[in-house]
Amino acid sequence: MSQKQMKEAFVSNQNGTSVLEITEGLCLPALCILCRGLLIILSQHFCSSSHNSRTRFLVDFAFLIVPLVTTLTIFSSFVLLQYPVAIILGAGLLYEIYCRRTCYVRMPFHKICEKFLKVSLESEYIPAISCFRVVNSAFTAVAILAVDFPLFPRRYAKTELYGTGAMDYGVGGFIFGSAMVSPEVRRKYTKGSRLCYLTKSLYSVWPLVFLGMGRLVAIKSIDYQEHLSEYGVHWNFFFTLIVVKLITSLLLIMFPLNKSWIVAISITALYQLALDFTPLKSLILYGTDGSGTRVGLLNANREGIISTLGYVAIHMAGVQTGLYVLKRRSQIKDWIKVAYCILLTAIGLFISLYIVQVNVEVASRRMANLAFCIWIVASCLILLSSLLLGDIILSFAKFVIKEAAVPCSWKLTQSPTANKKHLESIVSEAKRKEPTLCLITAMNRNQLLFFLLSNVTTGLVNLSVDTLHSSTPWAFCLLNLYMFTNCLIIYVLHLQDKTIKFW
Repeated sequence: MSQKQMKEAFVSNQNGTSVLEITEGLCLPALCILCRGLLIILSQHFCSSSHNSRTRFLVDFAFLIVPLVTTLTIFSSFVLLQYPVAIILGAGLLYEIYCRRTCYVRMPFHKICEKFLKVSLESEYIPAISCFRVVNSAFTAVAILAVDFPLFPRRYAKTELYGTGAMDYGVGGFIFGSAMVSPEVRRKYTKGSRLCYLTKSLYSVWPLVFLGMGRLVAIKSIDYQEHLSEYGVHWNFFFTLIVVKLITSLLLIMFPLNKSWIVAISITALYQLALDFTPLKSLILYGTDGSGTRVGLLNANREGIISTLGYVAIHMAGVQTGLYVLKRRSQIKDWIKVAYCILLTAIGLFISLYIVQVNVEVASRRMANLAFCIWIVASCLILLSSLLLGDIILSFAKFVIKEAAVPCSWKLTQSPTANKKHLESIVSEAKRKEPTLCLITAMNRNQLLFFLLSNVTTGLVNLSVDTLHSSTPWAFCLLNLYMFTNCLIIYVLHLQDKTIKFW
């Protein structure tokens, strides 16, 4: 076998892992981000001059990226053991912050909590959504290179037909995260006719056409390894994004935004019925002639073309979630209810997933069937609720420490029922001193560029390194260096106030 064939075989014919194991790994970044925020607050309390750009980058990288790399590689069999470490660290930091609080020093804990629940937050910006998108981007960046090394567990790789692998979550999570902040949710296209809105939507996809064609030409010209059953011969993720964007734009013209959840359920149900009672499933798996032919455009790209229906449903679910989360709310207690409702919805969807997998069909990324869509949405909601709860705890830490400011976190605003003098000091000092040095903000600002950069550097590493025969220490160091380089480039662009737009 050639090197290309060996690499293709190395990532093929995988059956995935359990939904529970993937969910365990998904919730860990929320704990790490919380610990990072608490550490920043505590360090500001001791020495406010210690936060330069280099230190902040290293702290963010250590708490956001390194845990992801270790969870997906050398500690993949010990994910649960990482939780006690993160929980103990977070609890210790929070206890130290509370003991050293500079506000409400003589007030009992329950009274402080009562005042905290009445505090208002800046509702224009939801840090959990930014963190959600960044976690997905970082996870994808690590996985696309790590999968080519032996230290990456094969059960985490993309599944061949049925099952749930950690990498199967990546595409769905990206689409769900993009939908939550789509122009429709942010009411960007509120003026003008429906035709004008559709024209703007069509114009917005041209960079994706360029990127999709560029990737196709690059892959074919250098004879790079491909996993054909993932999207097909010519199709790739950018083409899926284009089709999803166009179809959802039409759907959101035809149906009210707040009915997106009905559209999502309808699409997945009808699509699953078509898979079960028509030749559609056979077409995806075996082509038009039943022998797996790749002759013709549809046969060559059948997985990528037909599976877009499932991703359209995931996008519509993301739109509905974005509408709910971005709704203006005034107080902390309102956001606790939001996190609680999202968590309950996620639990309900996981129960539904179990019922569907037992009685209908097991999840399949290749087809993006009903079970796959339910799994993706449930996983996204469990991550989002974890991040929201982490933000609420971080807000409490900021509430009891005067002048505390953490980048990519909620700002506390004035509330008439709370301690006016204390909150005024929080707002004024935080606004004046809030640091902009933040890897999360940098990655969220240039998310598409980060994704492209990760793809390019992944290709360069694969072309220059024999990944199949790399030792575990060497592969682990190389993965961290790869992520460090990508993150540093994005961080430097952010420090220079550069946003690279493709349209």
